[in-house]
Amino acid sequence: MIWTQWSDLALPLRAEHLPTDGKSPRPEDLSEITFYVPRYMGGRAASELILKMPALKVVQSPNAGVEDLVKILPAGVTLCNAAGVHDASTAELAIGLTIAARRGFALFARNQANEVWYHRMNHSLADSRVGIVGYGNIGKLIAKQLSNFSVEILAFNRSGKYGALPMLQFDQVLPTLDVVILILPLTPESHHLMNQRRLSLLKDGATLVNVARGPVVDTKALVAELESGRISAGLDVTDPEPLPMGDPLWSAPNVIITPHVGGDTTAFEKRGRKLVEDQIRRWTNGEPVINVIAGP
Repeated sequence: MIWTQWSDLALPLRAEHLPTDGKSPRPEDLSEITFYVPRYMGGRAASELILKMPALKVVQSPNAGVEDLVKILPAGVTLCNAAGVHDASTAELAIGLTIAARRGFALFARNQANEVWYHRMNHSLADSRVGIVGYGNIGKLIAKQLSNFSVEILAFNRSGKYGALPMLQFDQVLPTLDVVILILPLTPESHHLMNQRRLSLLKDGATLVNVARGPVVDTKALVAELESGRISAGLDVTDPEPLPMGDPLWSAPNVIITPHVGGDTTAFEKRGRKLVEDQIRRWTNGEPVINVIAGP
């Protein structure tokens, strides 16, 4: 039995979809679900339902990052992520945040709200040296799209494959970068990758963009650098998240904050449905599913 948020998927004849209200499975159906797609943006509540599904065989996450599901995945259940589904949306937001932070949109927005006409020169994206940390599908797409902006691009990953520099060289190159875009998974190694020491290595006027996970950046250290006026930032993710009222990051200068909306655009629907339909077809036909992150 299958549950997804969509009631009109194009499914094989042998695939049986349980009733859906687009939000959550009915309590009486939980014991029958074998293939589960948590509702997109459903949060912890949607994810933790897997603990109430004794017949579950496959979880197809609608997200690329699945750290929360890995922690609670029952034994014998296959977990797949949505690699590729959010690439276009996340890449365009990364570039949008980069431009917004470089060109001073944070101050412009505040001045607009206060009806203040204040002109000042800001940094340009053109002629910048951009470091992309994390060179998977989204990182590569960001690099491709940035190639039209007259910038020099340096990519970093752990292995140094695919034309990227190994992370072992990151600290050496970091002080030469005008922009650092973070799009890497959250792991014990990447937790607080951008700590006080590395943030202090950023040149004056540099921009940090985080479209990865909030804890990749040490928030307290970032606030201190922002308040010094040395750097700017564009953040789609924060630590903690949601960012609570009164957090110093809200009022820090030179920062644009979006509420983790990197993949949540109209582009998700078409791409998400296609992946789920393909995965269900594979599973129903006894073929291996793709994007497997954990499980048997």
